[in-house]
Amino acid sequence: MPSTPGTLPPKAARLLAAAGELLLARGSKGVTIAEVARKGHTGKGTVYLYWKTKEDLLLDLMCRDFLDLAGELTDLLAGDHELIRPSRLCPTLLDLARAHPYVDALRSNDAELLGVLTTDDRSATLLDALGPDALVRRILPIWRTHLLARTDWTVADQTMAVNYLFSGVMTSTSDAPLEEVRAANRVAAAAFTALLGPEEAGPKELRAAAEGALGALAEQRVTVTNLLSQPVPV
Repeated sequence: MPSTPGTLPPKAARLLAAAGELLLARGSKGVTIAEVARKGHTGKGTVYLYWKTKEDLLLDLMCRDFLDLAGELTDLLAGDHELIRPSRLCPTLLDLARAHPYVDALRSNDAELLGVLTTDDRSATLLDALGPDALVRRILPIWRTHLLARTDWTVADQTMAVNYLFSGVMTSTSDAPLEEVRAANRVAAAAFTALLGPEEAGPKELRAAAEGALGALAEQRVTVTNLLSQPVPV
């Protein structure tokens, strides 16, 4: 089996794709190693060369979805420091989370799709590292430091309020039509500004805040990468 650091063996990539199609179509209970092998045009033994259990295989799918979200956010933020503003970052995160099925499923505790993985300790680590709600919690102190959030609340109370708002928008727009989602994002942008206060940061503060958020993202991506059975492709 190829073991070059940072690369994903072609057979493993094909099996992951097969598992993803089966998982979205049938849910975790409907996925078997035999079906993954058949759909990936290999034998069962080949699947077990890469993953010890079905849960390890499906966890890799989930991790990669979270890593993809983090990678997309990293690219957006690196290219536009203005995106660090709460009124822009929160709606962007909402859109990214909706576009990633396993991110959305895990944060909503979708046991029908993910099965026992909703209670797996590794899933909890994944959600705490790169879940959209967790990312907002991690970035909140950065906002406070760089004139993007009020500081007359305690961090704990402010974090709780932000979590309620973010989770509420995510839940209320689940499976909503596009126009409703767009309307919700507009309201959410204004609501985050009302909650966190005026965004008084200038270019210097925005750059520092964006760099701080990028550093936090990079750190948490390492945490999630370490959960993978197979390495992230370069």
